[in-house]
Amino acid sequence: MYLTDSFKSILRLAERHQCSDLHISAGCRIYGRINGQLSALDTHVWSPLELNELFGEIATPEMHTQMKKHLNLDVACSFESYRFRINIYSERASIAFAIRRFNDALKNLEILNLPDSMLDLAQLRHGLVLFTGATGSGKSTSLAALIDHINTHRACHIITIEDPIEYVHQNKKALVHQCELGTDFTDFSVSLRETLRKDPDVILVGEMRDLETIKAAITAAETGHLVFSTLHCGDAIGALDRILSMYPPEEKESVVSQLAAVLQGVVSQLLLPKLGDSGRLPAVEILRNTPAVRNLIMNRQFNQIYNVLEVDSSQGMQCIDLVLANYVHNHLVCEDTALSAARNKKFFLQKLESLATKRSLRKQKI
Repeated sequence: MYLTDSFKSILRLAERHQCSDLHISAGCRIYGRINGQLSALDTHVWSPLELNELFGEIATPEMHTQMKKHLNLDVACSFESYRFRINIYSERASIAFAIRRFNDALKNLEILNLPDSMLDLAQLRHGLVLFTGATGSGKSTSLAALIDHINTHRACHIITIEDPIEYVHQNKKALVHQCELGTDFTDFSVSLRETLRKDPDVILVGEMRDLETIKAAITAAETGHLVFSTLHCGDAIGALDRILSMYPPEEKESVVSQLAAVLQGVVSQLLLPKLGDSGRLPAVEILRNTPAVRNLIMNRQFNQIYNVLEVDSSQGMQCIDLVLANYVHNHLVCEDTALSAARNKKFFLQKLESLATKRSLRKQKI
């Protein structure tokens, strides 16, 4: 795409207002998402003609072709110290833009307020690791931090398959090759299968979006590669259900056995507004495929995995409700906010009460 002066001025709005996303559509002002909330950023109301002209200025011939064919396209660009993922789509017969901002400077887990136990996933040599969460929950940023950690500490070959490339990785101790849909390949599943011929150690699949990509990712994990990918679902059980639902009935039994064998972990993430402060905190749940979890997967008793998460903190596992209770206890997140995000509200309140009781007992001892 072509970065014109007018489009650069729009991108600068994201930095000026510290927005994670920008939205531009006909009959509206530009809206920005700031700490999870949408707000109008200026007073100008965009017309369909202005939006068509904006698209005409930035679009390459390939973008024009794709937009005419699909009425939707994804592109990415770097500008100043940020990288942007831009979705251009048709809305009420007019062009609209959804722009996501990423910081080009990769951050480590500590800066991102992510648990140290996530680094255990970077030490793995094979298997499948999934990141789940809603759009805008920070999955891509957390995953980029893990890939950067591997890149910094391990002499290996990392290949990413993305749509589009969100974070650019420079070679450090590892050799990194990044491939983008539409530029370097035309089909996720085909590209993933071909990647196995390129001597990879670590493979990042931007999203497991269809059955063929899921099959290819599982095969890659089975053949001794470490595969990271994302799924748009709420948590680990949602991820397992989502994968299983993609398969025809006659294949479900075999894929359950495959998942039980290759799955290394599922990281589920959401972002919560900080109490009395600007910014947001990640609340992260980590499931590891322990023998107990593996047995539950084999028997398709997915819902019982929640019980394991609530009582077992071994091997870096952590339950989202315990994280939320600790946030409230330490005055980092509002109780109402945490309660609305809790999966098991009764368990969350019990843990919060237990923490308060322990604090009270410590004060009495003093």
